[in-house]
Amino acid sequence: MAVDTGEGAASHGGPDPSASRTSQAYHDLRGLILSGHYAPDSRLTESELTARLEVSRGTIRSVLARLAQEGYVTAEANRSARTRSFSEDEAIEILETREVLEAALAAKAAERATEDDIAAMTGTCERMWAGRESNGRDEYSALNRRFHEQVRQAARQATLTRFVDSLLYPLVLRQYRDMERSRPRATVVREHEAILSALATHNPEAAAAAMRHHLSAVRRALQLGFSASSGA
Repeated sequence: MAVDTGEGAASHGGPDPSASRTSQAYHDLRGLILSGHYAPDSRLTESELTARLEVSRGTIRSVLARLAQEGYVTAEANRSARTRSFSEDEAIEILETREVLEAALAAKAAERATEDDIAAMTGTCERMWAGRESNGRDEYSALNRRFHEQVRQAARQATLTRFVDSLLYPLVLRQYRDMERSRPRATVVREHEAILSALATHNPEAAAAAMRHHLSAVRRALQLGFSASSGA
């Protein structure tokens, strides 16, 4: 990868290489944060990021500013950025909002899902069943995320999808993953299958209810964990 010099736009009105490098650096760092490479409230230094992403400090500053605006990191003047961490109240609010939005997406998916959409989600559920006894948490989690992505794709509703993507709930689940992991995998897959059944029969009301039930269980698991940790 060529090292970014931080120079301006290309001459003659052509594509701006620095803009392309900035965009790639943004997606790379955002992916690292979402994947859990950096723990919540981790310090992000310009020196480490410039070396990892092979871009200039100016590019890193632009990337961090965008990520701060979107809520992935927090930054203060003259201080290093840090990955976002969430209070218990913030975490619950985000998950409550996710329930509402993804239930609406499930209803749309029930109206619009094609046979190919249903087949893809069926395959994901089958793979989750096959791997539920495995110790491979990362693969299981990836399949879980994939199912929800497939529901959103089947909904074909860009505005709702954009709002869901802005919630940062993957960061919440990573921060409180020990509490979320208390849910049996078989239970999660059965809840996915209930959603899938409603989509396959093109029943929007049932799809929305099944999705809300599924996601509210995640939220309740966190709330129970919070209560236990506080001794309530």
